[in-house]
Amino acid sequence: MDDPVALARQLIAIDSINPSLVPTGAGEGEIARFCADWLAGRGFEVERLEASPGRPSVVGIRRGSGGGRSLMLNGHLDTVGVATRAQLRAELREGRLFGRGAFDTKGGVAALLVAAASVPVLRGDLLVTLVADEEFGSSGTEEVLARYAADAAIVTEPSGLELTTTHRGFAWFEVHVTGRAAHGSMPEQGIDAIAHAARLMAALDGLRTRLEARPRHPTLGHGTVRVATIDGGVDAATVAPSCRLTIERRFLPGESPDAVEAELRAAIDEVPGDATVTLARLVGRAAFEAPDDWPIVATVRDSMREVLGSAVTRGEPFWTDAGLIVEAGIPCVVVGVDGEGAHADEEWASTESIGQLAEILRRAITDFCA
Repeated sequence: MDDPVALARQLIAIDSINPSLVPTGAGEGEIARFCADWLAGRGFEVERLEASPGRPSVVGIRRGSGGGRSLMLNGHLDTVGVATRAQLRAELREGRLFGRGAFDTKGGVAALLVAAASVPVLRGDLLVTLVADEEFGSSGTEEVLARYAADAAIVTEPSGLELTTTHRGFAWFEVHVTGRAAHGSMPEQGIDAIAHAARLMAALDGLRTRLEARPRHPTLGHGTVRVATIDGGVDAATVAPSCRLTIERRFLPGESPDAVEAELRAAIDEVPGDATVTLARLVGRAAFEAPDDWPIVATVRDSMREVLGSAVTRGEPFWTDAGLIVEAGIPCVVVGVDGEGAHADEEWASTESIGQLAEILRRAITDFCA
């Protein structure tokens, strides 16, 4: 097998900051070329997908001999930004690999690549999907899913070498409150959009209370709702004619973006006042849940027990591309490296976990596609 830690160090050294987050970010072009060459050099059929210019994803395929189950491995190539360029240098210290992406998720991509290259031709097809834009819009996984399918998938988001079988969905909304301007000395002649927005926020507090009164999900707890940004008004002497809020709603398996939007609209419509309120959904992503009876869950759990001696199951409060993969009809689980610092100034993954993840994936591929 190739050394996954050495490969992770090479990946970290390639700037792949998502330009949708940081306009000066390099994007995925260079790292996609590196991974495509790496896969081609190990006998994979390689295709580059680039519906958005400069934002490529890479698909590597090892065709099976026939009659077996196909498996998709998914990891993202992009990272968030850095405080200093020094974070783009990979550094080993006391069993930890530091650098942007070590934890989220170049350590996982390195383990995925090494595992995929280490197995022989099996009966089922093996698909390696290395995607762009996971940190912003997930356009890479969407592009892959429009072209490819598999009997199951594994996503290598960091999970502390635990098996993630659930995570929340999310939706972002923009609310515009339109009032009527008036001189500040005569507020009764206007309609105060900021005052109405304050009543909206009180209504959201009520919705939050109702969410927390519902039964807890075993691994995810309750759904959440919060105001993320607010701005409004024109100056200190004028009744505010407008106000804008953005709202984030995190929700549980069994709920949908349409359902949580309807619930939010109902809460807003109950707020009294003469202001005009419009609600628009900016984005909505489904929650993810992998039932225990899915074969891929049993396969990965067994591989984890063989390598680690145990298999701990967890849920995540954040969202991953596993939500899109399951929505496309592909059973999926998440397992990734151990470490800390996703999106933080100091990010690291344990070198031991990178090697262990590679071995877990190698065994899972061999079992599932045999």
